[in-house]
Amino acid sequence: MKFDLFFELPLADAAHKDEARLYRELITQCELADRLGYHAAWLVEHHFMPGYSHSSAPDLLLSAIAMRTRQLRLGLAVLPLPYHHPITVAERLATLDVLSAGRVEFGFGRGFSPREHLCFGSDMAQARVHTEQALQVIQHALINGEFKPAPGYEMLSNEPLVPQPVQSKGLPTWMACVSPDSFTRAADLQVNVLVGPFKPWFMTKRDIRTYQRACKKKAANPGRVGMAIGILCLPDGKQARQLAREHFVWFYQQLLQVTRPVLEQLYDGYDEYRRYGKLTGLFEKLLDLRTLEWAGMVIVGDPAHCIERLQQLADAGVDQVLLAVGAGVMPDELIQESMQLLAEKVMPACVGYP
Repeated sequence: MKFDLFFELPLADAAHKDEARLYRELITQCELADRLGYHAAWLVEHHFMPGYSHSSAPDLLLSAIAMRTRQLRLGLAVLPLPYHHPITVAERLATLDVLSAGRVEFGFGRGFSPREHLCFGSDMAQARVHTEQALQVIQHALINGEFKPAPGYEMLSNEPLVPQPVQSKGLPTWMACVSPDSFTRAADLQVNVLVGPFKPWFMTKRDIRTYQRACKKKAANPGRVGMAIGILCLPDGKQARQLAREHFVWFYQQLLQVTRPVLEQLYDGYDEYRRYGKLTGLFEKLLDLRTLEWAGMVIVGDPAHCIERLQQLADAGVDQVLLAVGAGVMPDELIQESMQLLAEKVMPACVGYP
């Protein structure tokens, strides 16, 4: 199992004056992660979501992190491809790969926010088709060094990709998966999968089996399964729960708010989200730390408890955890303390590490 960090970059109270501090703390935490032996740092891309996420230009932030780290891999989780032209995506990925000496992980998805789709001029009903068309252009360019004509991009005519990425065989590629059929499609595309934090663990465990069966049916080796999860590990498990109670619940309240439009309305191609939306009201009424733990959506406790829970994920096929330490909203000193304890006591005790 590999241990990564996952950053939504939330800011309680949406205080824009604190964004510079937030970015400084991000870079400092990544420097620490590099020294402690974490595998990767992943940043989301969200727009128009003050409070929940202040990460609208993740590649710029990862460029800054690249300059301050040596081994830490740099992940985009994920780039919503319908919002971008594939030429721009490929060029920026290649540039980041050069700057980081070949440490980029490319996660892609179709986006879930109706407001984002509207503002970027994307048709949600066609988002899946547009995502796969763009992916075809991007992957070909990163592997072959040129932009080849493809459906939706017939105007291309073998223009060169400049610069060329360091990872000449292509970047490790990950697909954000929520609905069961997206796991099957990830197997068809032969890419790794990224899951969470949208669904309870029992549903995610079922989806992982779907992915594994689909890969086996294609006679292909399953790719890696990465799962994002909020975590807080402290020497005193009771203290960890006391500290996490307010912060973790706040974060999931924000998550419910930003996903509400697609959860409560029927958008073509997003039928599975509507099914989850039927549970939103009930989940909101019951939303507390105990419910989040019961649903397997967070891990809070002492090292022994964290080891047990992470091992359960590994046993079910999760071989890469993207840890949102302190849900990203706790004080920086507590996040760093938890990172240190995870690296010293938890990570070495998990099967498959490093």
